[in-house]
Amino acid sequence: MAINVDIQPAVPVVIDDTKDAVVIDGLTKLFKKPRPLIRWRKKNAEQKAEKREVRAVDNVTITIKRQEIVGILGSNGSGKSTLIRILSTLLIPDSGRVTIFGYDVVKDERTVQRLINRVSVEASFFKKLSPMENLIYAARLYNMPGDEARPKIRSILGRLGIKPDRIGAPLENMSRGMQQKVAIARAFLTAPIVLLLDEPTTGLDPRSKIDVQTFVRELRDEHDATILITTHDMDEAEALCDRVAIIDQGRIVALGDALELKRAVADIMGRSELVTMHEVFMHYTAAHLITEADIERYGSWEKAFEAFEAQREDDEE
Repeated sequence: MAINVDIQPAVPVVIDDTKDAVVIDGLTKLFKKPRPLIRWRKKNAEQKAEKREVRAVDNVTITIKRQEIVGILGSNGSGKSTLIRILSTLLIPDSGRVTIFGYDVVKDERTVQRLINRVSVEASFFKKLSPMENLIYAARLYNMPGDEARPKIRSILGRLGIKPDRIGAPLENMSRGMQQKVAIARAFLTAPIVLLLDEPTTGLDPRSKIDVQTFVRELRDEHDATILITTHDMDEAEALCDRVAIIDQGRIVALGDALELKRAVADIMGRSELVTMHEVFMHYTAAHLITEADIERYGSWEKAFEAFEAQREDDEE
């Protein structure tokens, strides 16, 4: 028996132009480690509780303006993906608050979901279906008619380098990089007000990365989008982002535009020329934030870095 579902058009979300696009205030998210099956030696209760508790996001505060592109840089396990999941309403914070144009991600979950879209390196699809079929399905979830969606899908996929003869082929026959392009196209299709990109160019070749970066800029400039992007690619962050935040062990340890950060670290290192973003990242995520006193003690920034990294390795053994 056929079932007819009457999907009513969604009421437009009212955007207050006086509100910042994203406001993150004192955000914290904790996870508990599982208890070991065998305990080799006794420790006091406080130490055990502390070891079992992981602060994936630790008192993070940042404000993102409308039409701003902000990059979140961090190593694996630093908390950047957890932060994106909270913004996209997939996780509930333990404390603190996040708003998207004034709408609370917990209290106004449904409204926030209509304002955002997320691309993840873990994107999932119906692998037996083609890119066109997957994207038509996604368009219908956003109340976009098929006749309107099809030309948009062809245009976006073409600009991302997917040839017309592949648009109708099953996704399971495509490379991981090609599947990632389809995930990016799915986010671009609905022209979201806030776009959350969680390592979107992972697995893409250099040409495809440039295509995606160009498209991100166009989405900001032509569709009034605000974009938050997590990445391991320092060059991408410097080329694409208005500001960069470096996150380490769940905390924001540096925030500013790439040039400001490079100048600040160059001054600390005592260099006349600018350092690279790789050196900026290594400086702020070192086992110990290296100061001028440390440089004087060890003779150079590099020697101080090596000393503190060796000390961290000893402590972890």
